[in-house]
Amino acid sequence: MYSQTTRSIRVSVKPTFLEEQSSPAEHHFVWAYHVRIENTGGETVQLRNRHWRITDRFGRVQEVQGAGVVGEQPVLEPGESFEYTSGTPLTAPSGIMSGSYQMETARGEKFDVTIPAFSLDSPHETVQLN
Repeated sequence: MYSQTTRSIRVSVKPTFLEEQSSPAEHHFVWAYHVRIENTGGETVQLRNRHWRITDRFGRVQEVQGAGVVGEQPVLEPGESFEYTSGTPLTAPSGIMSGSYQMETARGEKFDVTIPAFSLDSPHETVQLN
């Protein structure tokens, strides 16, 4: 589990390699990632936008931006949390993801919350010792 807190918003991520949806011989590798967003602060916030940066083991980068997450823009009162699961495919057996959520307070103030960088590992990665 990877976790990081920005301005009283804790984001925790747990990635899982999906062997049954992957085809290593065809360079198709799929991961699910479960995200929990917790409001540990004293003010209500709404998740407005997401920005992901996905880098595979060869350094190829994909950027994903858009409104909300999984079709929602959840409102988190103090002490509340929101969880969802999504996924990503890669053409490489490993990679790393990181990003941010844009949050908005009830007063209309927008701020970014860091999504911790997390590793996308599969059993198909070849390890080379130096």
